[in-house]
Amino acid sequence: MSDLSEGRLLAFYGDDFTGSSAVMEVLAFAGLSTVLFTDVPTPDELARFAHCRAIGIAGIARSQSPAWMDRELPRIFEGLAALEAPLTHLKVCSTFDSAPHVGSIGRAIDLAAPVLGGAWHPLLVAAPAINRYQLFGNLFATVDGEGFRLDRHPTMRHHPVTPMREADVRLHLAEQTERRIGLVDYLALTAGRGHAALLRARADGAEIIALDVLDEASLAAAGRLIWENRGDRLFCIGSQGVEYALIAHWREAGVLGEAPPRKTAGRARVAAVSGSCSPVTARQIDWAEANGFFGIRLDATAAISEPRWYIALDAAIEEARIALRAGMGPLVFTARGSDDPAVAGLTRAIEAAGAEPETVNARIGHGLGAILKALVTTADIRRVAIAGGDTSGHALAGLGVSALEAEVELAPACAISRAMSRDPRIDGLEVALKGGQMGPVDFFGLIERGRPQDKE
Repeated sequence: MSDLSEGRLLAFYGDDFTGSSAVMEVLAFAGLSTVLFTDVPTPDELARFAHCRAIGIAGIARSQSPAWMDRELPRIFEGLAALEAPLTHLKVCSTFDSAPHVGSIGRAIDLAAPVLGGAWHPLLVAAPAINRYQLFGNLFATVDGEGFRLDRHPTMRHHPVTPMREADVRLHLAEQTERRIGLVDYLALTAGRGHAALLRARADGAEIIALDVLDEASLAAAGRLIWENRGDRLFCIGSQGVEYALIAHWREAGVLGEAPPRKTAGRARVAAVSGSCSPVTARQIDWAEANGFFGIRLDATAAISEPRWYIALDAAIEEARIALRAGMGPLVFTARGSDDPAVAGLTRAIEAAGAEPETVNARIGHGLGAILKALVTTADIRRVAIAGGDTSGHALAGLGVSALEAEVELAPACAISRAMSRDPRIDGLEVALKGGQMGPVDFFGLIERGRPQDKE
């Protein structure tokens, strides 16, 4: 494939739903039609989206055990292989959330590589557009404009499930897979020596090769290295930085035009839910409550008991309906940041009950989706927002969504998408998904306005 004139370019699986939607958004808003399914698409579903240049499947592997991956991922990777795209991407979080026991990127790679192929596997986690950077293998992210190495990041070093203890992505990943990991560093990439560095790393036995990215020059160089060394097919690992890099290279090479004009969606009533424990989301909830949204705390410990959980959901739905009648947007949330006592309280309650955390967390996410479905089907709501990467997958299942197409770009990793559903009451719904660390402080207001920040 010498240019991008026709055919499928990319297939991808995201290990959480908000990350998956971020890949879709990067591609779609660059002018490459993309659809994101919530499961392996059927032949009929693929036929409906035969025009799409990229096909994605959104998943929940980031919050799951290696045993779960062994059961669930082979079917998904076989489905991706059947799409016969030249590039297949395992999308992981841009803060590399993972550990040997949960969300193991290494285990996912071990399952995917034999199926999806390639003589080497690029690992590109950095994405300057969302303030993620990698230098000499070490990953950095900013908080309020200040850069932190990931193992010193004020949020990621204290992550409740996968605290970051090592910023070097090679060392972090080496705890999860026995495959050898190499590096093409920033100096090699920006000096035109990327290809030679790639050959050396492969000669040394590296199969997974991390790529440094700090700026637009290194981003485009990384994209070129991936595209020109893809062979018959190539399996890639990384954040949406993979797509940013490819697009930067394609534009530099003159085979992809500039992005189409931004669309707007206009103002609409929004019902929102959040299962995120991120301090970023906490600030967004605070902003929302100060600006016309009505916050409704949902007791997550109720999810340990199904009868108690249904009572809690019914109460939250009734509060949300009252808020809507009063002209306010309902925002149902389970926690207000990582230091909210509700976070530790849920952990203690799960341990005391001897419950399975995966089961309880899935029930919480599904319940948040059920709240939205109740409001959409009875209160004339046509736009919803969901905060939390691990929450979003279960919530979309509870809502009954089978696929998404990105429509309106509002900010990096922050967009309004159009939902597809077998339920005619849900089909066509506008949906915004947000990862815990993502989005501006006025995220919920931004979704309500339906306008990019520079078009207030």
